Amino acid sequence: MQIAIVCYPTVGGSGVVATELAKALACRGHTVHLLSSEPPVRYTPCLPKLLFHQVEPPDYPVFRYRPYESALAGRLVRLVEDGVEVVHVHYAIPHAVSAYLAQKALERQGFHLPMITTLHGTDTVLVSQTPDLYPIIELALQNSTRITAVSHALAEESCERFHLPTPPEVIPNFVDTKAFSPKRYDAALRAAYAAPDEYLLVHASNFRPIKRVPWLIHLLAEVRAVGIPAKMLLIGDGPERMHCEQLAHQLGLNNAIHFVGSIQEVAPLLAIGDVFVLASAYESFGLAALEAMACGVPVVAPAVGGLPELIRDKAGRLFPPDDLTAARNAILHILQDLPAYRAAARQRALHYHTDKIVAHYERLYAQVRLMAS
Repeated sequence: MQIAIVCYPTVGGSGVVATELAKALACRGHTVHLLSSEPPVRYTPCLPKLLFHQVEPPDYPVFRYRPYESALAGRLVRLVEDGVEVVHVHYAIPHAVSAYLAQKALERQGFHLPMITTLHGTDTVLVSQTPDLYPIIELALQNSTRITAVSHALAEESCERFHLPTPPEVIPNFVDTKAFSPKRYDAALRAAYAAPDEYLLVHASNFRPIKRVPWLIHLLAEVRAVGIPAKMLLIGDGPERMHCEQLAHQLGLNNAIHFVGSIQEVAPLLAIGDVFVLASAYESFGLAALEAMACGVPVVAPAVGGLPELIRDKAGRLFPPDDLTAARNAILHILQDLPAYRAAARQRALHYHTDKIVAHYERLYAQVRLMAS
């Protein structure tokens, strides 16, 4: 099958999942065309059936903003003319809108383009609050052949916000449980960040305000205040990093927090952690949490969005949003029985192994291709 997958290139769950899906499908023998404005963060050009297309809109002086959406739609038209059978877009804005434009253009040539839109969270939860964007996103979603969402919570919320005729099909995010594994633990790497008698809390994100990384720094202070020798490893970069560094200095935590920035290979750093921590205002799924669980690292996170669906069976503990005391106590509870929580986290992650979830997408592609024939 020839499949086009569209995603954002930047660090974030939607781009990571789309790229890993493209790689897995290429390994299964499908020809996959991966489209983005630049090579995605997890893209590796080593598979003969995985073809990357960098969409670069023209830069004319009359344009205040380069017309990426139109250029993407045009590239999708060309790919379908050349044999692509299914277009799968990740993130509603602008990718579903571009696919809808391509769909309408191809109808004039007698093509019926099967279009799958996967919702990842902020593309519907936050963008739906923008009056100028809402109607065009609703139009694109209602004209998608099929819609999927990465959690039941997101599916229900998107259905309600956009008056969808049928709820999105839930296909959760996934993880390569061989690449993300307790076997990635490196004692020397661990020793570089924490002493043998210290615990290491780990977090990974794009440091956007919705991730609430400064709150985690206050959480570390709470944990240390009750006598727990803990340090924190912060993976990633983004708009709030400078504020976080300043806050760490103000709280006297300079020597207790390691800012490692954005890195390609996160598994070794996740694997050396004792507890993975989140404070997000909203998480549609929590891919970083799943990757930590696959490394045998339990998760402490707020009970928001799709996180309660993921963090079950002693894979971690949830706390009420904004409750520092509850979050601290959740960490302390896990540290008292850490081996059991580590084992449970790994076992829970195995339910989301790549092969299991990618098979769901393959069935979906076959269904929509049949509908178009």
